This record gives sequence, C-alpha cells and structure tokens, in this order.
Amino acid sequence: MIVSPRGVQSEIEAIDLSESAFELISRTLKEKTGICLYEGAERLVVSRLSRFLKPLNFTTFEEYLQYALSPPGVSELEQMINALTTNTTRFFRERGHFDILENQVMPRLVEKAKNGERIRIWSAACSSGEEVYSIAAIVLKCLPNAADYDFRILATDIDSNILEEAEAGLYRISALEDVPPGYAEFIFDKDQSGEVLKVRPEARDLISFRYLNFMDPWPVSGPFDVIFCRNVTIYMDEETQMRIWVGLENVLHTEGFLFIGHSERIGPSLSSRLELFGPTAFRRPTKIGLSSASAMEKKNVTSQYT
Repeated sequence: MIVSPRGVQSEIEAIDLSESAFELISRTLKEKTGICLYEGAERLVVSRLSRFLKPLNFTTFEEYLQYALSPPGVSELEQMINALTTNTTRFFRERGHFDILENQVMPRLVEKAKNGERIRIWSAACSSGEEVYSIAAIVLKCLPNAADYDFRILATDIDSNILEEAEAGLYRISALEDVPPGYAEFIFDKDQSGEVLKVRPEARDLISFRYLNFMDPWPVSGPFDVIFCRNVTIYMDEETQMRIWVGLENVLHTEGFLFIGHSERIGPSLSSRLELFGPTAFRRPTKIGLSSASAMEKKNVTSQYT
C-alpha cells in the first residue's frame, strides 16, 4: 500500500491547503499507518480529500481535520486514510515471484499438505485482490483439490473499501491481459454478459479476507509457509520498515519464504535469519530451519484467522 500521484482526480473544486493542515495530515497518516507523505504531495492531498468536505459543509481543511480527529469523526478518519493510500496492483505482478512460488515452493507445500501438515500463505497487502487470486491460481494449478487439505490463504489490507472489492472478486474483462496463458481457468468464471470476470468459488473459498494495519497489534501469529508483503514499506521510515520486517520474520515458518517489493530491502540485521535466493525472494537459511524446526513445532503457534 503506497502513496503516489496515480489516480489523482482532476475535476475538483480547488480548496486551499495550508501548510499547517498539510503537516497535520502528514503527521496523522504517519502515526496511523506508518506512511510518510513525500515532499510536494500537497496537490495529491487536495485532489484526494477535497470531495469529502462539501458533504460535511466544511469549507476548509482545518474544519475537516478537526472533525475527522474527533470521536464522532472516526469513520471519516478511516475514509481519509483510505483515500490517501493508493492500491497499485495487477494480476501476476512481478511475475518472477509467482514462478518461484510455482516451481520451487509449491512442490514442497504439496508434499507437506498430502502428509497432513498445515499450510498457510499470507498476502499481507492484498489491495483489490489481484495478488491473492494469482496466488490461489498457482495453488490450484499445483494442487487442484487444495480444499481437501489444511491449506488456507490469508489476505489483509489497511484499506477497508478496497478489501470489499477484493472479497467480491469481480474484475473487468481487461484484467485477462495480465494473466499468463493457462492460469485464467484457475481464477475466473465469466458471467452471462461476458464483460465481467468473476472469481471461481474454488479460488475464493481458499481465502480469508481481513483488515490489518501494520501499526496496530497484528491479529496473526503464524507460522506462515509463504508471505507476500510487497511494496508496503517504500514510503515508510527505516524504523517502521524494520518493525514490519521483524514482525514478518517472527511469524514466518522455519522453512518459510518471504517475497517483498523490488524497491525494498530488509536490512542487515535479519541477514542471519533470512537469505536471498531470488530477486527480493527470501527463505530461511538451512541451518536456521533445521535448528529451529523442533522449537516451532513445540510452540505450535496458530493464526486466529486461518
């Protein structure tokens, strides 16, 4: 989940944004989400938030912020945060990660599942669902009867509106342009109009959608065999980034895999716990996995959502 100029509305009534109001919005967004507004983002803020003022009969951002930050304005604050986070995604984005998942990771997970073991995958910033349904397509291609095993996928995001879209599983026909040949059949059914793609029940039923803000206590404890957390931290400061990477490492299975965005770095402090084995793809070093496996089994941690 990132803040970027994409999706800026052009037909809006211009409302002046004072320096103090921009600073308060920036401070609130960082406090609530960890996201830092980049320098020169005033225009984006005006374009994203101006539409909220008129229905509330506010003429200034100061009035709007006073309301949004008050107890009666809780839902408005949520909408403000939703508006300032941009959901840039598509099916099979960063294809190399899905190739690794299919060819290197899934054979191990299929074997584990068939041996009666618990398998959990987490799409930690699922946006409008393209990432998690791409994951489900790989799972179903490799294990068509995945539902018969203890195999679940968790999808979370900070944007409550976009989560509803993801859970609905409805996409324009143009989304097929991003799906490699041979995978659409594992994701979509077409509705009668032929203009809308609907996610197949076999894919949808593998997934649990939940709200999650990385700045709040995480309602998951793992262990996860695979975590996709891509392009979440690129507009966060170093301290917040490390908090997230450490948290993900803590819930990653002793033989687990972590995929991050190509512009992200996990930092040297985790180099002994995670090793790079593909482009921004990490796994447990063999010695870590072997020495820690029995401890993880004894801990027997589980996620309340999966």
